[in-house]
Amino acid sequence: MHEACGVFGVYAPGEDVARLTFFALFALQHRGQESAGIATSDGGKIQAYANMGLVSQVFSEASLANLAGHIAIGHNRYSTTGSSQKCNVQPIVVGRGSDTIAVAHNGNIINARHLQEELTGQGFGFSTSTDTEVIANLILSSTEKTWVDRIRYAMHRLQGVYSMTVMTRDGLFGVRDPLGVRPLSLGTINGGWVVASETCALDHIGAEFLREIEPGEIAFINSKGLTSNHEPAERKSLCIFEFIYFARPDSVINGRLLYPARQAMGEVLAQEHPVDADLVMGVPDSATAAALGYSNYSGIPLCEGLLKNRYVGRTFIEPDQRIRDLGVKLKFNPLPQVLDGKRVVVVDDSIVRGTTTPQVVKMLRKAGAKEIHMRICAPPIRYPCFFGVDMATRWELIAAQKSVPEICEFIGADSLGYMSVPGLVKAVDLPRNDFCLACFTGDYPIPVQLEMMDKLALEKGKTADYRSPYGIKA
Repeated sequence: MHEACGVFGVYAPGEDVARLTFFALFALQHRGQESAGIATSDGGKIQAYANMGLVSQVFSEASLANLAGHIAIGHNRYSTTGSSQKCNVQPIVVGRGSDTIAVAHNGNIINARHLQEELTGQGFGFSTSTDTEVIANLILSSTEKTWVDRIRYAMHRLQGVYSMTVMTRDGLFGVRDPLGVRPLSLGTINGGWVVASETCALDHIGAEFLREIEPGEIAFINSKGLTSNHEPAERKSLCIFEFIYFARPDSVINGRLLYPARQAMGEVLAQEHPVDADLVMGVPDSATAAALGYSNYSGIPLCEGLLKNRYVGRTFIEPDQRIRDLGVKLKFNPLPQVLDGKRVVVVDDSIVRGTTTPQVVKMLRKAGAKEIHMRICAPPIRYPCFFGVDMATRWELIAAQKSVPEICEFIGADSLGYMSVPGLVKAVDLPRNDFCLACFTGDYPIPVQLEMMDKLALEKGKTADYRSPYGIKA
């Protein structure tokens, strides 16, 4: 599963905002590893630098030195609308003169195709195939006089989810959709202001976390300080996968530190799916805390059965077929001396397509594990996500095609236990109505058609034709 993107923004006169943004994006690298970018403003001119690759691959001292100013926004990308190519890197900069803005976006706009056609008819040009450029041009298309009202106009037109930073020549905005599907946090640093997808980015640069930007909020920061505007929010729908997998365990969301929440998931798994075993291990790194929770509750000793190669990430060097065939072995290496002859509980965060888990099970068996009992923190994923996660189509989701016993047989485990939805909500310890659980239940917070979303729908030459759930041909 590909994570949601990471966004960051800073308004801090007297600070090296490009460098602050670089280190914040470094902390948010887990949210997107396809491309990275930074845009800055000195109050008169917006400039940007972005490219394909990890943050450490994209930026150098020279590129940061050219990004002058006291305002900056940054972005790490995993593609959800628009393919992974250089023209789609963010932040997106559009407009001219005093009407220039830069936008970094985490989410997915499901009526983007219709809006793009409408804006094209009004004379707006598009150089990318991202919904982020649609958002930016929609803001510019407004006839309202202030940037706050222009953003509010766009929010009224957008259907989907978004947490984003928007930069004008002299101001910074943190904007979150009324559902609040993706997180967005607000902090301060040396008299300035910062906005970030996760609080870990604030910690990383020495900023102080103040609060979350609320669903439907437009937080505006300029030389006069912070002002806040709100659009009505009928329900909360924070993505539950932020707690299970996406966000870093040292981040705080909705007042809950994720590490103990994940540890509680393991405890609930042990309650719901107990088993006689010799060892408990987590698939590193996202299931490490849950494995600890399972061990603590069950009394079964915790071990490290798999070691992770910390340096596996995006590279510009294509592997040859021999290396490609190694698959998951490139990422994990088992410890036979620990596993040999043992009955092992293996805790993992999720099973999506079911392509990786059989390889992990096979690897552990080869290392000598006598029994393998898979325990999964996420309930069965039966429905795709249309809200900023490049997950899978429904026919690719193994739980939409097979029963739990069939999945157990398919992955080659001795037993398989998924967390229940009530158990997951109990572990997170926040109200169920605060979350989007659509990938488990099919109950989407806004209407969608399962066949409607194509991440390449805005690519040039695309001729797909569908009718949106809002009655508009898109």
